[in-house]
This record gives sequence, structure tokens and C-alpha cells, in this order.
Amino acid sequence: MSQSEGKAPLNSRWMGFGLAALILGADQASKIWVVDHLMADGWRVIEVLPFFNLVMTWNPGVSFGMFGDGAIHPWMFLGFAAVLAAALGVWLWRSSSRVLHIGLGLMIGGALGNGIDRARWGAVADFLDVHAFGWHFWAFNVADASISIGALLLIFDSLFRRPS
Repeated sequence: MSQSEGKAPLNSRWMGFGLAALILGADQASKIWVVDHLMADGWRVIEVLPFFNLVMTWNPGVSFGMFGDGAIHPWMFLGFAAVLAAALGVWLWRSSSRVLHIGLGLMIGGALGNGIDRARWGAVADFLDVHAFGWHFWAFNVADASISIGALLLIFDSLFRRPS
């Protein structure tokens, strides 16, 4: 099928996988820096901006701490992340949309990053704290942000892509 028939060029697909690798690397590097160096002497709050802090929290579950009661072994979370990343990878490869390639790449890198945390530490390292007017959002990390942005791109693509 040629590009004019609705398929994105091959390099666009590889860009999605490259983005996944970039996100995975940035996520793991940032977590190693925070866990092993910045917060190595214990938990603390580091104010970066009036609305942004660095903190050290551990999430043993999934989004918002769900399933964090220990009933599910961390290696099962890693297995789920690997299966999810593989499924998203197949979707990325079959997709003809550059927006989907970017969104899925972000989600793959984020899923693998958080999965590695669960295998390494038994929980996900969260350290980015955004707050306003005394209310703190949930602490998150590079992987979480990438997954969220990727999901928004998938929604955007489904709402606004014109059928070919």
C-alpha cells in the first residue's frame, strides 16, 4: 500500500518506537537521579518553583495507587506492562497516523518505564509534585506524564482525524 493510500511512511512508525525508547531512557535516568542521588539521604520536599516541588513517593499500585495493597505481585505488573507495550506496538506498526505513532510511542515508553520500576523496587518512583492554592495533584514521573499525553493524543486523533 502506498502512502497515498493512507499508510504513513515507514520512518514515521520508527519515529514512534524511537520516541518510546527516548521516553524509557529519560524516565529511568530521572528516577535513578532522584532515588539514588537527590533523595538518597531520605524523604524531603525540594521547592523548585512556587507551584512545583520535587518529592519522593512510592506507588505500589497502578494509577492513583489502585491495587497497591500487595495482593498483586510487582512482577505481574511488569508482565502486564510488557503485554500492553507489545499490543500498543502492534497498533503503532499497523497505524497510518503520525499522531497515533507519537501517542502510542509515548505510552509504550511510559508503560515500560513504570514496569521496570516495579521489577526493580517493587513500586513506582513518583517525584514530580504540582500544586496550586494549597491543593497538591498526585505525584507523578516522566512515564506517567508520557502515558497521559499519549492518551490525550489518541483521543485527539480519534476525534479529529479525517477518514482517508
